[in-house]
Amino acid sequence: MATATGVYHTDYRKDLAVRHTKAEYVRLALLLAFIVVLPFRLDTYWLRDVNAIGLAAIAAVGLNILTGYTGLVSLATGAFLGVGAYTAGNIFFRFHWPMPVGVAAGVLVSAAIGAFFGLPALRIKGLYLAISTLAAQYILLNRFRDWAALSQGGTIVISHPTIGSHAIKSDFEWYWIIVALLALCVAGAVNLFRTGLGRAFIAIRDQDIAAEVIGVDVGRYKILAFAVACGMAGLAGALNAHYQGVVTWERYDIDVSFLFVAMIIVGGLGTVSGAVYGAAFMTFIPDYIKSIGQTLQHGSFEFLIRQLSAIQLLLFGIVIVAFLLLEPRGLARLWQRIKDYFRIWPFRY
Repeated sequence: MATATGVYHTDYRKDLAVRHTKAEYVRLALLLAFIVVLPFRLDTYWLRDVNAIGLAAIAAVGLNILTGYTGLVSLATGAFLGVGAYTAGNIFFRFHWPMPVGVAAGVLVSAAIGAFFGLPALRIKGLYLAISTLAAQYILLNRFRDWAALSQGGTIVISHPTIGSHAIKSDFEWYWIIVALLALCVAGAVNLFRTGLGRAFIAIRDQDIAAEVIGVDVGRYKILAFAVACGMAGLAGALNAHYQGVVTWERYDIDVSFLFVAMIIVGGLGTVSGAVYGAAFMTFIPDYIKSIGQTLQHGSFEFLIRQLSAIQLLLFGIVIVAFLLLEPRGLARLWQRIKDYFRIWPFRY
C-alpha cells in the first residue's frame, strides 16, 4: 500500500490500518467535535442546507465508486434518486409501512434497476456508455412523469416518520439520522477498497483487458459497480423523500445528474473524501449565492437578482473548467497538499 514519504510500517497491523499517524487521529477527533457542535450553531436555513449536503454526499460517494474507482461514466444519478424516492413513497402511500422498510426497498429496487441499465457496460464503455446511461435517465424520468400508478397522479405526500408516538420532523433530528448514515456509507466505501472487490473495481478502471487476463470477472464486477452506485443513490432519494415529505418528478431531471457529475469532478475522482467535499461545495455555493441575492433585493442590484439563476449556472461552468485546468484531481488533492505541507514543514519534500 502506498503511503506518504517518511511514514514507515513495521508490522502488518500498522500496514492495514486506515490511519497511520497521530495527526490523522487528531484531525478525526476535530472533525467529530465539529459534527457534534455544528447543528447547535446553525439556524434553520443553514441546517437544512447541511442536511441537503449530507444526502447529496451519499449519492456522490456511490457515483464516485462507479466513475472514479471503476471508470464507468453515468449520467443517470438523478433518475436513481427518483427510483429510491418513488419506491419509498409508494410503500408508505399504499401500505403505510415505516420509513426503514421504505428506505431499504428503495435501495434494493434502485440497485436492481441500476444493474439492469448497467448491462450495456458489458459491451461498450466511455462516451458510448455515457449515452446509454443518459437514455436510462430519460426513460426513468418519463415513467416518473407519466406513469399514474407510480406517481399517484403527480405528487406523493409522505407524513413524517415516527418513533412510537414521536414524529421526526425537525431539521435537528434529521441531521443526526443523515450524518449517521453518511458516516456508514463513507466508512463502507473506504473499507470497500481494502477488499478484493474494491481492488477489482480499480483494476477494471486502470485496464479492463489486463484485469480479465489475471482472472477478474470484468462483466460481473461492472454490473456490481452499477448496482452499488445506484443503490446508494436510491438510499439518498428515499431518505430525501421522507425528509421533504413530498415526491415529485421535477426533482430528478437531467440537471440533477449533471450536478452530481460536477460534484465528483470538483471534489476529486477516485477519492471517497472528494465526493463529500464536492457535494458540500456544489450544494453550499448556490445557496450562498441565493442568500447574498436576498440581501441585495433592495438597492441598485435588481438586474443581478433577476439573473441569479443564470449566474449560478455560469459559476458552475467556470468552477468545473477551472478545476479541470488547474487541479484535475479536485478538492481532495488540494487538501492533501495542505496536509503534506504542514507535515513536512519546513522542508519542501
